[in-house]
Amino acid sequence: MNLLTIATKSIRQRLLASSLTGLSVALGVALMVAVLVINGVIGRMFSQSGSGYDLIIGPKGSDLQLVLSSIYRVSPPIENLPWRFYTQMKDRRDIEHAIPLALGDMTEEGAFPIVGTIPQYFGIEYAHGRKFLVKGDFLQGTWDAVIGAEVARKNGWDVGSKFRMIHGGQDDHVHDEQFTVRGVLKRTGTPNDRSVFVHLDGFYMIDGHDKPLEEAINREADFFGVDPETVREWYGEELAHAEEEAAGGHDHDHDHAHTVLDAQKEVTAVLVVMKTRNDNPLTRTTGSLMLKNELQEGFQAQGVNPIQVMRRLMDNLVGNVRLALLYLTGLIIAVSGIGIFVSIYNSMADRKREIAIMRALGARRQTVFSVILAESILLCLSGGLFGLLLGHGLVFLAAPIVEARSGLLIDPFAFEPIELVLFPVLIVLASLIGFLPGLTAYRTDVADALSN
Repeated sequence: MNLLTIATKSIRQRLLASSLTGLSVALGVALMVAVLVINGVIGRMFSQSGSGYDLIIGPKGSDLQLVLSSIYRVSPPIENLPWRFYTQMKDRRDIEHAIPLALGDMTEEGAFPIVGTIPQYFGIEYAHGRKFLVKGDFLQGTWDAVIGAEVARKNGWDVGSKFRMIHGGQDDHVHDEQFTVRGVLKRTGTPNDRSVFVHLDGFYMIDGHDKPLEEAINREADFFGVDPETVREWYGEELAHAEEEAAGGHDHDHDHAHTVLDAQKEVTAVLVVMKTRNDNPLTRTTGSLMLKNELQEGFQAQGVNPIQVMRRLMDNLVGNVRLALLYLTGLIIAVSGIGIFVSIYNSMADRKREIAIMRALGARRQTVFSVILAESILLCLSGGLFGLLLGHGLVFLAAPIVEARSGLLIDPFAFEPIELVLFPVLIVLASLIGFLPGLTAYRTDVADALSN
């Protein structure tokens, strides 16, 4: 009979006490596994999402709110920028891509965020080295839509499905216009999975999305610091054409056919990819820094790097919370270890006769010491293994709840390699726990124990 068998039999003899002490270890390990997995998933998502863009340009305000609204779509937009400002950015010689986003609405079914954008959005890597893959087509026509994998799963939508959207204001008005799903994105593990992308032209043509002309002109005049007449001169030809149409009795029944003037268009944010010069990727970084500083000196807009903003959030807020949770769960495991120690140590008084018989039958002192040590390691490892399964079960159950409450996608089958470090740590802990009871067994006097 080897040491492992003897230790297993000894545990079975005190099954209830052993099970409870093992369960305490399992609960501590389960909590630590859940913290590690959720933190790893959120950390990867924050570091990958938006990493394909050099800058996000949006209105002045909170840089964190700009990133959370335009990339993660879990925060309301700050404000809007005039379409003219977007075209100025797009025409800059140092910008490779400038992708406009119009946000604020949501789907009638499922309340998924609507993103009005142009087809070029899907031609840019959403993270380094990762491009969008789609079942069907990307955006082609005015009333086309592309949906994320999670939207398709939750709503049961596929290519050909039609949907309406709810206006992003406070009235919860459901727009009459319908979009048709032309493509379903392959899962990306980013907020794109729970987003619905519609063609920007269709977004502007929805009733209520084109700003009243006089209000739009006045707001644009304030934005650029000029008088309204100057803005009218900028759009002179377009305004004259609109007046001719109005005089000719053009029917504005908002039935997918009316024209929206550029002066009435606004964008929520602009995703920017800088040009690479001389095949040197550092020129992109330099260009984005220069543009960011240039915007910072003005009063119209701001440019933020999404990776830097989210890293700051992770380091200053989420990182401290994660550290506190890890310390807490580590403390729980240590307390569980003390429980195992107390359980084994208290049992030594009842086991002196058993140990003495083993010694009388020829077992050496080292053998008795090893049996107690093996018993401690078995309890810790079995508790740790059960805790590992329990922790992943918690993640599996918590994933849809976290997603529903925060909009963050968590893979229920996620695994963090650092979890494997827990088992060597448990073996060391078990060795420390079993040392003193093992020493007591080692020093047991055979004659005295048998006589008592």
